[in-house]
Amino acid sequence: MRLAVLLLGLCLAPLTAVACGADTDCALGDRTYRILMPEGVERPGAVVFAHGYRGSASGTMRSQGLRDMAAELGVALVAVKSYAEDWRIPGVPADPATDGAQERQYFSALVPALAERHGIDTGRLLLAGFSAGGMVTWQMACDLGDLFAGFAPIAGTFWAPVPSTCASAPVNLIHTHGTSDKIVPLAGRPSAETHQGDVEKAVSVLRAAGGYGNPVDVPAEGMACTAESTPDNHVLELCLHDGGHSMRASYVARAWRRLEALGAL
Repeated sequence: MRLAVLLLGLCLAPLTAVACGADTDCALGDRTYRILMPEGVERPGAVVFAHGYRGSASGTMRSQGLRDMAAELGVALVAVKSYAEDWRIPGVPADPATDGAQERQYFSALVPALAERHGIDTGRLLLAGFSAGGMVTWQMACDLGDLFAGFAPIAGTFWAPVPSTCASAPVNLIHTHGTSDKIVPLAGRPSAETHQGDVEKAVSVLRAAGGYGNPVDVPAEGMACTAESTPDNHVLELCLHDGGHSMRASYVARAWRRLEALGAL
């Protein structure tokens, strides 16, 4: 009898390890994430969303806008969780000396886990994030660009100093920002002993590193968007609206549809 119970426990253990979803944390080493799978879609792509300062994966999953967006696109919604109350990337006030290794390791482990545990098509991943989540999105685009098909940072860029180059370039990146943003202004602002980066400088660095050019205006409701491309069709796009520090699921949906139309997703 004891042997039977032991064998049953061993058989159930792997299932328990991955029995997670939108309302339950998925363990990934000493980190976690949450995932909402689309109904009736085999091997879906995914929007991986990074929360803002002091946010959480559970908070991301409480966003009905993001859930509805994922369902409409027919993709999974993956809510990632920072190393601590903020993403550990270079210049972050909580740990300005960090080199970002914690987050590089986390995202590097996340992508294969999505394929192995959940059947996600990792060739169709969009990393998006708001505010501090936009900052880690920029950092991962610069450091680990090959992990994701596209990046969609919203109202957040590097902490200063902006990197002098991005080894991962070229990547597909669509940045959305409000011209009236006072929390993360386009030019950045001081924060504790550090300083936020300048969006225009970040775009310039990526432009130079990736060889983007030929800027053109592209249509976007309520925003002014300018796109540049590389000879192999990677796109760098800056979209500005006249609002403040705000996040709309429609910004992420637009980025997905835009990159999908370009054949990147």
